[in-house]
Formats: sequence, C-alpha cells, structure tokens
Amino acid sequence: MNYQIFEPNNDLASLVKCYWTLESPKEKTPKKNAIVPDGCMKMIFHHGDLYKQYTENGNSVFLPRCFVIGQLTGPFEVEPTGETGIFFVCFHPNGFLPFATIPIREMENTAIPLEQLFGTRGQEIGQKILNANSTSERINLIETFLFDQLRDTATVDQIVKSTVETILTANGQLSVDELSRQTNVNRRQLERKFSSAIGLSPKQLSKTIRLQTTLKTLLSKKVTNLTTLAYENEYYDQAHFIKDFKEFTGITPKEFYGDLLKMSLIFDGTD
Repeated sequence: MNYQIFEPNNDLASLVKCYWTLESPKEKTPKKNAIVPDGCMKMIFHHGDLYKQYTENGNSVFLPRCFVIGQLTGPFEVEPTGETGIFFVCFHPNGFLPFATIPIREMENTAIPLEQLFGTRGQEIGQKILNANSTSERINLIETFLFDQLRDTATVDQIVKSTVETILTANGQLSVDELSRQTNVNRRQLERKFSSAIGLSPKQLSKTIRLQTTLKTLLSKKVTNLTTLAYENEYYDQAHFIKDFKEFTGITPKEFYGDLLKMSLIFDGTD
C-alpha cells in the first residue's frame, strides 16, 4: 500500500490537519481493515473501487463514493472491493465545525454522503475530485470548495481549541477535572462545548489520543512488556489497558502483534 501526506494552505491549517492519499492494487490490499478512532473527522473520496463497511451484526453495506465520516468511538471495519484509490481531507479534532451543516454529534460513527451535507455543491465537488488527474488538482479543488463553504472561523471556540491542544500535548493523559482546572471552565460546561464542537466529550477524546499514542509505540516495536506500556501511558493497570485497546481496535494487544497487516489502515501517517 502506498500513501502520501500533503500540507494544507496556511489559511486552512488551523482547521485542516492534512490531506493524504492511499493507493493499492487489489492483490496487495488487506481483505478487511479496522479503522481505529483518532479524534479527527475526515472527508473521503473513493476514486478507486468502492469499500464495504461491516456492521456490528456482520452484515455489510457499500460506503458512499464521497462522504464525511463522523467521530469514531470504536473500530470501523471496512473491506475493499477492488483497487484502492482514496483522497482524504483530515480535519483537526475541532476543525470540521465551521463547515458542518448538521449537528456534529449526529454524525458519530456514520458515513454521510457529501450531497446530504452540502446539497448540489457537495455532489459537484465530489464529481470534480473523482475526475481529477492528480493529487495537486484534487487539493486545489477541495481548498476552493472549503474556502467557499467556510462560514466563520470564530465559530471555533477558543476554549475548545486550547483544551484540544492541551490534550494532544499531554498525549491524553490528563483527567477531565485537571483539564477543567487548567481552562478554568466548569466540567459540565466544558463537556457541552466539546459535544457540540467535536462530537466527543473531553474524556472520549483523551482516551482516543492516549490509545493512538500507545498504538504508535506498539508499531515502533519499542516495547518490553505490556505492563510497562500500560503504566507509561497512565493506564490504571494492564487489564484497563487491554479493555480500552479492544474497545477501540476490536482486538487485543496480543492479537495486534499477530495481525499487523489487518491493522495497516488504522493510522493516517500524519505524525
């Protein structure tokens, strides 16, 4: 599988984390991939063959060709149907809010077609990006669209923005009470702000960031044992770590070691 990462325009950098592409012929693409929560919403364009999504009961549905995926709170299992060709717009945790046309919270764990969010304009930008001949052309098209859609960056709550930065800096290891104390904002008020701006609570985002940090450590193979890894990442004990790991990835850390190929799409490679 081949992926590349591209930086956004400086004027969009506070909202868009990056753009990235993923390409792979059918024979080199894992049959199933568990996409793990990372705290970022994404706009996704399949210019290759479509992907299937597997539901909790084991049934599958085709994902839209062009869509926004809301915040994930558990593994999102997908399977390619052929050749992979995908262009992603990865937003910062609080970055999609200025473009949202429905409440962020209603988008949780859901792939929503662009035309449902943006009407005719969503359908048009989808077709343009699918028909584009290069990544640079796709980036120019999506940035023009995002600038046109941008309502007001002031809608990005500065308290939410600073709290997100604190969570990222601390690798998700601060309690909600500590975040509330540092921002001097009542815990319930902070939770309400996060729910409307990000679609996750401060606790959920912190758990997501902490687990992503732990996963990256596992992938680097700089691990002596799971107990040490759990304590280094502020888990109460190994059992707590295993429970959170399975909640977010659908497998245990031991299974992770035995099936890295299956997990090849859990990271966007932006760090």
